[in-house]
Amino acid sequence: MEDKNKTKEQLIDELVVIRRRVVELEAAKSEFDRLHESLVQDAEKLQIVIKDTMITLASTVDMRDSFKAGHQKRVAELACAIAAEMGLPEEKVEEIKLAALIHDIGKVSVSADLLTRPDRLGETEYNIIKNHPQAGYEILERAEFPHLIGRIILQHHERLNGSGYPQGLSGDDIILEARIMAVADVVEAIASQRSYRKALGIDRALKEITRYKNLLYDADVVDACAVLFTEKGFKWSE
Repeated sequence: MEDKNKTKEQLIDELVVIRRRVVELEAAKSEFDRLHESLVQDAEKLQIVIKDTMITLASTVDMRDSFKAGHQKRVAELACAIAAEMGLPEEKVEEIKLAALIHDIGKVSVSADLLTRPDRLGETEYNIIKNHPQAGYEILERAEFPHLIGRIILQHHERLNGSGYPQGLSGDDIILEARIMAVADVVEAIASQRSYRKALGIDRALKEITRYKNLLYDADVVDACAVLFTEKGFKWSE
């Protein structure tokens, strides 16, 4: 009888220990959930700060060239639509959006007079402007922005056949996000007015990217862009 009672007492003691451990684990889980929720909220706040910073930076570039005001925003809209049409995940679309919003940030190092000149630029002047992807990349690197955003900006003027700048990259050496940006950038630029010419329209822009599909521009990106305009009625918000 004593042995049985002792066994019961031992069992009760073990259950008490287990129960205490369960309570401790529940408390630890509750604290973990609280900290996780706090981290998620902090991350969301950080994303808002980053987006607000991007918009401010984009406005800085827009103020230097009235003919290109809103260009970066429109490129962002089209680049995101292309990425979504191609089935890229939401987080990748968001990265492209952030990069597109400031893809011309390197032009802060170029004089406003040069950016808005109505006549054709000389080789030296054009080379100054061609440095803006590198300048933009360096600005973001110093500011410790996410590295991928800097790479997209650095490569958005590269072309599949190696004829682009600043590094002369070709083929798969150009990241997909930059290939998407390249098409969106060219389409918006051709369709809109510039200091040196009138707007040429969407039809002309689509002919341009289709003509150089697989030579300068990624074929899948070009096809997705064409579908947006010809089949899905894509329009810029402004």
